[in-house]
Amino acid sequence: MKLVILGASGAGKSTQAERICQHLHIPLISTGAILREEIVNHSQLGCNTQSYLEAGDLAPDEIIIELIRQKLVQPNFQEGWVLEGYPRTAFQAEELDFLLDDCQQKLDWAIYLQVPEAVMVNRSLSRSLEDDQPEIVQRRIELFYDRTIPILEYYDRRRRLLTINGDLSPEGVLQQIVNALCISSK
Repeated sequence: MKLVILGASGAGKSTQAERICQHLHIPLISTGAILREEIVNHSQLGCNTQSYLEAGDLAPDEIIIELIRQKLVQPNFQEGWVLEGYPRTAFQAEELDFLLDDCQQKLDWAIYLQVPEAVMVNRSLSRSLEDDQPEIVQRRIELFYDRTIPILEYYDRRRRLLTINGDLSPEGVLQQIVNALCISSK
């Protein structure tokens, strides 16, 4: 199963992506984790993207698409994966579709974790990530509403969108996702 997980900062994307991967025994592609690792390792990619992340902006599309391509061509990513952290705009969703076509793969579902804004802010601020400062969190939520909402329409038109109530316990959210995937796959 090939899945994209969507939601604003603090919606629980990382938590659920990891849980889905464990449940389905498929690998995770976390663009945020990859970028943070590159920054820590002081790689060229890390140096190129650090200023974007510190400002609460998105890393350039061409960098992210290349990161994803590098993962998709690996043998252990042929049967399934969960992509977390991308796409964040409708244009990126189209670019991802082109990349998947190029890699002879097809997205099964985009899972949208729907969470009230106040919950997203509280969850983000309670994490211990260096880039989760109040002004950056607020900027990410604004970017989400401006740029990401059209993705929902994009995937909905393609009958690939599953909307999940993300304002439950992590176990409850996972159960909703698993149930939706089982029902939708029939």
